[in-house]
Amino acid sequence: VQLQASGGGSVQAGGSLRLSCAASARTFSRYSMGWFRQAPGKEREFVASISRAIGSTTYADSVKGRFTISRDNAKNTVYLQMNSLKPEDTAVYYCAASDRGYLVVDTNYDYWGQGTQVTVSR
Repeated sequence: VQLQASGGGSVQAGGSLRLSCAASARTFSRYSMGWFRQAPGKEREFVASISRAIGSTTYADSVKGRFTISRDNAKNTVYLQMNSLKPEDTAVYYCAASDRGYLVVDTNYDYWGQGTQVTVSR
């Protein structure tokens, strides 16, 4: 599975961005998908996930109520709508695909995109 993330950019605090992650696999619907991020000098952290079956979602506490993950299986794409962005959201955002459970852990993901930079200024 090849993943291509896009949609990053620079915004002011309070602004919005929508990240997209296009997958090459025809079996996209069989994978649960996740978004992770890594800020400079910090470890990669879980942001959000959406399951393959019923599309149940999970969010990190730091983004709950501001970010929304969704997927369009017909387009083999997962999205991350980010609203009310804060400077602390600045990071490289990665999408990932998993055919396992416990989606908050990055080691349970088998395929990763190349990352897209999000920069939020004050």
